[in-house]
Amino acid sequence: MSIPSGEASENLTAYRFRWIGYGFLVFALVDAIHILLTMPTEQPTWLLQTIGQFVERAVVPLLGFTLIFFGEYYGRKNGEKIGLRILSWLCMVLAILFLLMVPPIILQTVSVNSQAQQVVDKQVEQQLAQLKQLEDQLARSKPEELKQLAAQLQGLGVQVDPSKPDAVKAQVQERIKVVRSQLQQQAQGATSGQASGLWKNAIKWSFGALITSVLLFYLWRSSRWAR
Repeated sequence: MSIPSGEASENLTAYRFRWIGYGFLVFALVDAIHILLTMPTEQPTWLLQTIGQFVERAVVPLLGFTLIFFGEYYGRKNGEKIGLRILSWLCMVLAILFLLMVPPIILQTVSVNSQAQQVVDKQVEQQLAQLKQLEDQLARSKPEELKQLAAQLQGLGVQVDPSKPDAVKAQVQERIKVVRSQLQQQAQGATSGQASGLWKNAIKWSFGALITSVLLFYLWRSSRWAR
């Protein structure tokens, strides 16, 4: 008895989807190996970047598993059924792994932000110490030294009157105050900008990992191969 053309076309589609699914899993495996071999371990954000790459590529294995499971038992051979059972439980394992990615994302984001803040604070502290030394040196300067400083400032394009040492001192002190304020503002802006970028990625990757975990768990739970 011949198979109706519509049913034959549907069966062919099932086989086609399954082969495409296996191809997606091969792509996912190659990507995973590449990510693990090229981890930038010398960078403080290497763990975040690695997890982020896995999360952003999670759609490939999700599609692969979905297409492989398409058609349930139709046309399955005994050997394939054993492999599908293994793949089904692999979905469960991956669901757990993606769920476990969320805490490291949050913890390393906090850690990296804290380290970046410490580095910036140390740099600002050193620059402020240099400004303090300049203020102390300026306070101890004699009129002749202030005249020499005025001549140097004029050479740099700063208009000062060498005949008025007190005015020179006041102008330099005012400039120091401005520089000190700018240093603090720039440091605050740099750390807040970096923290904002890290937290945006952390939130995106955390939600991505959670969604991927839920979908993989659903594939495992709804698949008959897990039973």
